[in-house]
Order: sequence, then structure tokens, then C-alpha cells
Amino acid sequence: MEKRRLGALEVSAQGLGCMGMSDFYGPGDDAGSTATIHRALDLGVTLLDTADMYGPFTNEELVGRAVEGRRDEVVLATKFAIVREPGQPRSEWGLRGDPEYVKQAAEASLRRLRTDHIDLYYQHRVDPDVPIEETVGAMAELVAEGKVRYLGLSEAGAETIRRAHAVHPVAAVQTEWSLWSRDIEAEVVPTCRELGIGVVAYSPLGRGFLTGKYTSKDDFAPGDFRLAGQPRFAEENLARNLALVESLRQVAREHDVTAAQIALAWVHHQGAVPIPGTKRVKYLEENAAAADLELTDEQLSRIAAAVPPDAVAGTRYPTEVMPTLGR
Repeated sequence: MEKRRLGALEVSAQGLGCMGMSDFYGPGDDAGSTATIHRALDLGVTLLDTADMYGPFTNEELVGRAVEGRRDEVVLATKFAIVREPGQPRSEWGLRGDPEYVKQAAEASLRRLRTDHIDLYYQHRVDPDVPIEETVGAMAELVAEGKVRYLGLSEAGAETIRRAHAVHPVAAVQTEWSLWSRDIEAEVVPTCRELGIGVVAYSPLGRGFLTGKYTSKDDFAPGDFRLAGQPRFAEENLARNLALVESLRQVAREHDVTAAQIALAWVHHQGAVPIPGTKRVKYLEENAAAADLELTDEQLSRIAAAVPPDAVAGTRYPTEVMPTLGR
């Protein structure tokens, strides 16, 4: 697989999001997930994305076990800031960006990942009660100590990105970006391009919806968080959004590829590094093939027209969560 740069950090053109292997998308399968991670490395996928709050904690442990013996093939990315304990309801989750917590969280992640350094360390969400300069200052100290190689922010606003980058170079900004989540194109993407910061696109398949796999609420596994609190999957929005996916599938059929591959190829052509998540080797291989799809400007326009941003029904997170984005 081709390489791309996130700032000065070289990664594969496509990464692997590991969250769903342990949390949010129904029951996990550690053996199958480990096989998927190994196959990803075989295909040249180097960027593995996790976070301490996935599980919580269990996803980092899974990834750490899976890459033992192959650590030199991997760019390990993890995150801190969302404070979550096992069994804790979402309403009780916390948020911390204070220097003491930054260092405490990093040490815990290093242990779970079974490594002596984190390649890319993100602040998962910006803490409004702690100046970004203080948070990034503590992250920069981890770089100086050799415990972290590069720094990142997740779901940060343009002004925060500028302030953080002035303290220490930010290699990557991770944010949701797909055909049905394009709000970052107004300010965040131009800011990153101006500053030489890479963009890592999570949920590039619209949490799986753009694959065309889901046609009704009956298609989701028990405990899947999408049905529990994701507005775009709510009954009143489902039919309208399914019509958009059908338009995308029509374009995909013309190219003899899947809707997922077309959606991922569109993200690739925006210059981002997408990190689609999957537990299964089959879908990993399908997703990885999208990195090789070449599209003309006319084709890209047709793909974008199939899923107009203003036609998507529902916000990308529940109402109470939306204010935590783009701070």
C-alpha cells in the first residue's frame, strides 16, 4: 500500500480503526480481530487506531497483544481525555486535559499496549476547562521523554488547532469525514492544509451505513450503539438516508466495485487517511482495495452528488454530544 504523511509521520494511505473490535458495535471476537490486524499488516496497513476509552481499556490491550512480535511494522495511535470506567453510563463519563492526567493516561496506555512508545498520541476531545496550551505542553514533554513520537488532536476546531500547533507541531487531526459528514471542509481542512497537518478520517463509511449492508433496524447486532443513540440511524431518518446509499450503490455498480470502496476512494481523493474499522478479514481486504481506485474529477463529482451533504437526515451525534465537537 502507498504511504502518506501526517506532518512528518509516514503512514499507510489507509489505516485500520480498531474500536469496534471491542466496543459499541455488538459482541467482540478477539481471535477474529487479531487475525484481521495481522492481515492488515500483511497488506501494508501500518496505522492502527485505538483509544483508552474503547472498552474501556480492553481495545488497547487487544491491539497490544496482536502486534507483539511485529511492533516495528506498526504506527500505533491512541487517545486520552475521555474518562470512562467499566459499566459507567455515558452521562457519567468525564473529560480531562490537565497535565497530570495527560501523563497518567499515557503511562497506562503504554502498559496496555505493551510498548515503550506511542507513535501518535491524540487528545480525544478538547477539555474546555484547560487551555489547550497546557494540554499540548504536557504532551510535548512526553515527546521529549521519548514516550510519544508525534502529537494529534481529535475533533478540534480550527482556532484550537492553530493554538496547539504553536506550542508543538501537530502531526494529525482526526475527525469524522465521509460523504455524509462534511462540515470540517469549511474551516478545519483548510487550516490543516495551511499548517501541513495531516487529516485522519474516522467513520469514513458513515459508521458502516454507506456500505449498503444495513437496510433496516433488524440488521444491527444487539447492543449496537448506532440504534441506541445515533440520530442518523433513528427510525424517522433511516428511509431518507437509505435512499442516499442506493444512489451511491448505483454509481458503484457502474465501476464494478462496492459502495464501500467508492465511499472510501472519495475520502482518499480528498487527501485524508481514512481509518475504516472492521472485525473481519473479508471487509478489511475490500476496504484496502479502495486505496488503489483512481477516480476522475467528473467521477468524484458524481459520487459527491449521490450523497449531498444537505440531504443527510439527522446530526452525526446526539444533541447533547454535538457541543463537544469542534472546540
